[in-house]
Amino acid sequence: KEIQQIGIEGIVTALHHVPNGEIWEEAEINKVKEEIEQHEMRWSVVESLPVHEAVKYGGRDRDRLIDNYKQSLVNLAKCGVTTVCYNFMPVIDWMRTNLHYKLSNGAEALYFDKVELVVFDCFILERKGAEKDYTAKLLEQARLKHKQMNVAARERLIDSIIVKTQSFVDGISADNPEQALHIFKKLLALYKGIDDEGLYNNLEYFLKAIIPVAEEHGIKMCIHPDDPPMKVLGLPRIVGCQKDIQRILDGVDSPANGLTFCSGSLGAGVHNKLNEMVRAFAHRIFFVHLRSTQLMDNGNFYEADHLQGGADLYTLLEVLLLEQKKRAENGLDTNIPVRADHGHKLLYDFDRDYHPGYPLIGRLKGMAEIMGLEAGVLRNIDK
Repeated sequence: KEIQQIGIEGIVTALHHVPNGEIWEEAEINKVKEEIEQHEMRWSVVESLPVHEAVKYGGRDRDRLIDNYKQSLVNLAKCGVTTVCYNFMPVIDWMRTNLHYKLSNGAEALYFDKVELVVFDCFILERKGAEKDYTAKLLEQARLKHKQMNVAARERLIDSIIVKTQSFVDGISADNPEQALHIFKKLLALYKGIDDEGLYNNLEYFLKAIIPVAEEHGIKMCIHPDDPPMKVLGLPRIVGCQKDIQRILDGVDSPANGLTFCSGSLGAGVHNKLNEMVRAFAHRIFFVHLRSTQLMDNGNFYEADHLQGGADLYTLLEVLLLEQKKRAENGLDTNIPVRADHGHKLLYDFDRDYHPGYPLIGRLKGMAEIMGLEAGVLRNIDK
């Protein structure tokens, strides 16, 4: 009811109650679809139809899990939901070290601190060989910070990295921080010996199996970039830059194999040039997350206001709207759903218990800014 009042046309959601790897049945899909439609909106995008960890690391059960995934796609198509966002990030879905970073105006944002990542990796997780991944300066800064941490600060860092942000990923839910660490270590161990090339091969295996089904049933698959688009905790990462994305789209070259263009995730990498990337991939972008990331000199970053930070949202929107126009002129499906990704915690958001990054008022502010910017871009395009 609240979202309906904002003027939103489409909803991005998933069957969060269905365990990863199980089939999404038509009846369950239609329950959610009908609830959305009762509020005069549509179910525009599935985010996500999760890829089970065993598919990512190439477990013995992956073929059965892929068959389940294919059946879920068929069932979604039967229900008229045909845009599917997914990711291929091992273990962690996205990572921030501080979920309550105070801005100068009193709002809260999500923050990534490199030193805190090293503290977690080397001195809390105690990952074998982790020290080799960091500079001597970073290690010394992390060592000093860890010494100054009390129990509450240690538990907050664990909660931020592997509980609050990963509770919807396979198995990461726990009654206490030490239990969470134990579960997390077991999941990390599944990727022992798997490098970037091994993970890419497993993605290609998955895509070669599901894309023909997606093509047949009119489904658009949209892979989400790594967040952040860099190495973390020794895990393989394969969707972090323009070259990575090009390889994935070329590897299984199909109109059903597309991209979720996330300006926030990609913008967290100093190596990524967003304007260049959106132009390169416009014809294969089927879903968009718009927000901006503020990079700092030391490699840290926080999620800025949607129209501030490092992303040029005007140009991104202009390219995407021109692509929609081009698709319409060629008689193609013009639909590129956009959502205001994440948002600052503002005003009455502090009175509610939202998932990190998903407060109502903060996201309303972001969506209003994007809708206003879109109106201005459209007026210029139509001149």
